Amino acid sequence: MTSPQKPAMGQVYFILILTTFFWGGSFLFTKIGLREIPPPLFVLMRFSLAAMIMLFVSGRRLKNFNRQILWRGAAVGVTLGLTNISFVFGVQGTSISRAGILNNLFVLFIPFIVKIVWGDRIGRINLAGIILASVGIWLLATGGSEGFNRGDLISTFCALMIACQVVAVSKLLRDDDVYLVSLVQFATASLMAGCITLLLPLPHVTLHRSALLSVAYCALFPTVFCFTLQNAYQRYVTATRAGLIYTLDPVWSLVAGFFILGERLSAREWLGCGIIFIAVVIPLGVRYLMERRLVKRYVETEDGVPGVT
Repeated sequence: MTSPQKPAMGQVYFILILTTFFWGGSFLFTKIGLREIPPPLFVLMRFSLAAMIMLFVSGRRLKNFNRQILWRGAAVGVTLGLTNISFVFGVQGTSISRAGILNNLFVLFIPFIVKIVWGDRIGRINLAGIILASVGIWLLATGGSEGFNRGDLISTFCALMIACQVVAVSKLLRDDDVYLVSLVQFATASLMAGCITLLLPLPHVTLHRSALLSVAYCALFPTVFCFTLQNAYQRYVTATRAGLIYTLDPVWSLVAGFFILGERLSAREWLGCGIIFIAVVIPLGVRYLMERRLVKRYVETEDGVPGVT
């Protein structure tokens, strides 16, 4: 029987889809904020503000803080910090349309991480997706005026970090207090960004309203709101289903880039983006159908009906 604490699956899917909307918006607001704020400083401001908000929200829960929460939150926080530091450098160097699609490659990186850490098979469908994605990247590289530039490369690395973060959340977080875990994650990412800010030369910064609003949006919605919800709800779905939902991220970034920033891609770039998107969705879709089939067999066996062999 389902535990009364477990939310309905419809609610879980709705919440995770909602997080993709706000994460998609972070591409737009990050691009606006980076016009005035250097990338590592932007991450430092974003996660410092997020940590302060979370500290205020979880004040009464601090009595439950323990070493396990610190360790798990810090472990996931490192992947979160690497994800967002590479994210801002990637967005700074390319369009949010291209960055959103390239970030979506995280889905193809997940099987490799699982293979390296747990020894699972990668599978032919994943290899086919990687080959197809490579074709899409080649079209992006030959279709734009700058080719596959530095921002595109960093956005691809960011996809690897996103994959690490998704797997870390699925494997490391269990029944920990999501508020305290999120607090540690944000503090860890802020500390990492602060160290990079101190190491790199910092130019003169003049903050206008648009930059401050961008930091506020990214701290509140895609950080405090979304990552807390991710920590709370992603545990109820498999990494495959979570990855399938998160493929909506680039859809929102493409819409924002086209209608708000006026970004225009060539026909070759659009084709490349489409192929990468298909390369990501097909392996996820196949794994999703396989999971459903396995669940169906298990249910039939539990009910006394012979499973299909």
